[in-house]
Parts: sequence; C-alpha cells; structure tokens
Amino acid sequence: MPETTYDVLVIGSGAAGSFAVKELTDQGLNVLLLEAGPQIWPKDFDPKKKVAASSVNVWERAIATLKGQPVQSRAMFFSGRFGRFFVNDFKNPYTNPPGEPFLWIRGRQAGGRLHSFGRVLLRWTDDDFKMASRRGCGVDWPISYDDISPYYEEVESYLGLYGNKDGVDTLPDSVYAHPAKLTPGEHAFKSAVEDRWSDRRVVSWRYYVAEPERVPRPLRMALASGRLNVRYNAVVRRITTEDATGRASGAEFVDRLTGKSESVRAASVVVCASPVESIRLMLNSASSRHPNGLGNSSGTLGHYFMDQLPCIMAGTFPKVRGWAPDDSAPEDPFYGTTGGVFVPRFLGRDGEQNGLFNYQGSVGRMVSAPDGPARLSFFGFGPMLPHADNRVTLNPRRKDAWGIPVPHIRCVMHEKEKAWLLDQQKTIVDMVREIGGEPEFVGSPLGLTEMGRGAFPDESLFNRLMFKTFFGRTMMMGAAIHESGGVRMGSDRASSILDGWNRSWDVPNLVVSDASSFAGSGTVGTTLTIMALTVRACRRLADDLKAGRL
Repeated sequence: MPETTYDVLVIGSGAAGSFAVKELTDQGLNVLLLEAGPQIWPKDFDPKKKVAASSVNVWERAIATLKGQPVQSRAMFFSGRFGRFFVNDFKNPYTNPPGEPFLWIRGRQAGGRLHSFGRVLLRWTDDDFKMASRRGCGVDWPISYDDISPYYEEVESYLGLYGNKDGVDTLPDSVYAHPAKLTPGEHAFKSAVEDRWSDRRVVSWRYYVAEPERVPRPLRMALASGRLNVRYNAVVRRITTEDATGRASGAEFVDRLTGKSESVRAASVVVCASPVESIRLMLNSASSRHPNGLGNSSGTLGHYFMDQLPCIMAGTFPKVRGWAPDDSAPEDPFYGTTGGVFVPRFLGRDGEQNGLFNYQGSVGRMVSAPDGPARLSFFGFGPMLPHADNRVTLNPRRKDAWGIPVPHIRCVMHEKEKAWLLDQQKTIVDMVREIGGEPEFVGSPLGLTEMGRGAFPDESLFNRLMFKTFFGRTMMMGAAIHESGGVRMGSDRASSILDGWNRSWDVPNLVVSDASSFAGSGTVGTTLTIMALTVRACRRLADDLKAGRL
C-alpha cells in the first residue's frame, strides 16, 4: 500500500466499526478500515441453503465441528446455514484456565457479528450505568443515561427500528419507524402476566430487520462518501506508537491470505475489534513507552472482563393452540422472520428496580401441531460484576494461524452471581407455571434441570440424549455472547484505561469504542450501547482532530 497517512485508522467493521467509519467520514475525515475477514457478497446469503430439520440440529453441529468449528458450533443458535459467519477455531484458537471454560463466539468478515445476532436493540438505563450508586455493587460509569440518550436516538432513527411505545421505566422507549406485533400466544401471555403481577410488563422486541444489501448500512454509506478505504483480510498484529511521545501512529497487520506483513500510518486510531480481540491487540502492542501493553499505566488492561449471566427455559403454553407467523416486517429470504416478547426488569411498588434480570423469548412462533399447545422459550440475561480476577491475558506459548499470541480468557461467576442466576432461573419457571404454562427444562452454566415432559420431548431419543449430554459444553459463561470490559472507561486514570469519551488516558489519539470499554455488563443486549458510544466518541475525536487539539 502507498505510504499514506490517514486521518483515522479504524480496526474492525462490526457494530462499533461500521458506525465509526460512518461518523468519521460524515465529519469529512479520510479513514482507513482494517477488517480481519473477507468482504461479504449476496452469494453468502443463499436462501436455498438447507434449514436445520431439528431444534437440536445435532448433525449440523457435528459437521461444523469436523470442518473446524468445534467451539463456534456450540453457540445456542448455531446452524449450518450461518456457519459462514463464524470463525474457524483451528486457525483462531484461545485458551482458558483448567476447569474454567469460556465460550468465545465470534465472526470475522465485513460487518462482524452483525450477520449472526438477533438484531434486538435495547437501551440501558442508569440502573446499568450507576449500579454502584443504585444497587451498592459493581462500579459507576463516568457517563449517565442522559449523556448517551441523544446518541441512542440518532442510531435508532438511522436504522429504522420496529417496536412500540410501552412506557416501561426499566426499559426506556426507543425511536420507532414501524410498529411490532405479537402473536396470539404472546398476547395471551402478556395479558396473563400483567394481570397477575402489577410490577411486570411484557413488550415486543425492539429490533431492526436484515438489510437486503447485506453490507451494514453505515459501512455502505461510509464507502459511498469516497473518504473511506477498506483493506479486507487484514489481521492486525499491533498498534504502532511513536518512540518519542508514545502516541499511536498506525498499525502492523498480516494479510490473511498471503501471510505478508504490512504497516499503515494514521493520525489517530479507533479500536473496534470486539472485547477479547481489542484486549489482545492492546496487550500485544507493548513498547518501550508502554511496557505492559498499550495505554496500560493503570495496570488494569484485560482485567474486569465480563459476560452476562445466561439461562434458557422452554416449554408449552396450553392456553393457546398451534402457532402463528408475525407479519410486522417483510420476510427475509435468508433469515426468515423475526420478533418476539421481552420481559424487562421488574419494577417494585416503591418505584425502585425489583429485579436484576430480564427475559427475551417467544410464545406461539415455533411451528407446532395446529391443535397442540403453543411452544414457548425464553433466554434470560442477568448482570455480571466487574472482578479484577476475571481477565484476558496473552498466552505466549500458543499462536494463531498468523503467528499472533492467542488470548487466555478467565471469566467465572462469584458466589453473589451464582445466587442471582439461581433466582433468575427460578423466577422464569415460577412465572410460566403461575399463568398456566408447562416448563420442560431450565438450564444455565449451573446445570440443566428437566421437568414435565423433559427437554425437547418431540425430538428423537438420540437427539434428546445428545442435547443433555452436551448441554454443559453449550451453556457456559460466554453463552450470552454479550462479553464486555477489559479496556474499561472510568473517572480515574489510576483504575481505568479510558476516560468518559472512550479515549485512552495515556494515548490521547487512541479511542476504543467496542464493548471492551464497558465499566459494567448491563442486563440487556450490548449492541445499541456499542453503536451509540461509538458515534459519541468518534464525533468528539473528529472535533479534536479538526480543531488541532490532537
């Protein structure tokens, strides 16, 4: 590549990276994007690819394992049709401490995991940003809901969300372009829950639909500006720094296909590689000015790594028979339809939050016999506290396919979180039973409990046995796929890596805006907050660059 010095180098093109390049090019800056994976084409979304015939899809997972995805195929929602959007584990290994497994699910291609997540976008509240003040545990972020709310609104308006004005204090309303519907089963479930408990609400998902162009819209818009250059298949090894000042000067990367090493220069760098990768990159960018990793004068780089606490529950709702589709949005030929219900954190009589968890699921959407009971399933999410001993380090004894030391990930629950997770499981089972539902199983990293007809009663005995046998390898920490922290922001440079604008305390021209910057795990999906934080951080970066403050 010619020795061009770009205004900004962006690393990664997923939820954070795609919005970073859009915001920076909108501000008139010349940007280079390095993406570790290939470009995406319409052919990668072939609607003719076989859909799994079974909810358990044992054989698809087995085939994927043989093809090099023994970790990725353990994702709860994995299917062979989406295998293209998950990495090859043989080329991209990682390690865990003995007896402390972590499931790292990831994708390397233009758009990152935007091609494989559920597209549900939910706002956080100050119950997430100010957990120490409000709940007496965790830490307070250096920002509040009021600081990020305008950027939530921008992102929501830009993407055109489906949803409804619900007026739930624990789940602020978003800006919606389209209404979202519920199935008859979900209407019945909503009525039953809200009639039984005054502090509980059932609302529709807030989501956006898959884009026909397949490339994420903000990335397309940035490309259309003429101010973005993209280098695909560029596996970044390290961020380079100036010897005299310690400031970021660009990056060194390896061409994924040829193995050739190259370097690029930029006046500033924005890291959007996803939490584990961003931590690994900054640790591997150690230099004489940054001997313990880039921007790590506090010694906290890699520490306070988190996921969310996951549980899954499935069963039936006999009050409603059969199933029904949702026509809120046009059906996508590859992804099909989307939508469902969400049970936000409960609100107690005193107006204070009365629960630390929420549930995302569906009732009567899964195909079932017309005269049979409607199927229901829920995935629960709860918070994980930032513990210093949960961390990502480098394993110098093992390297990936491009010669880069792999991450060593430790992420385990402490006793308080185990108690919260038990409460999360018990609450969803009790709630479903109380309104006439029939749970069949509930499970989490704490184990699997069957009840009633047991897990997947309509599957073959072989599939049921495989599900129970391998459940512990699927439902472990990491299964929520909402990992965060490790490059956290804070108000004090002695205990954090970034300030309240996602800027490195030590390296003024370095911004990190993916979920590694989070000071707490939250209890709903991370994606909308990643997008909003990125717009906020990159707008400030652009202002600083244009004003000559950097």
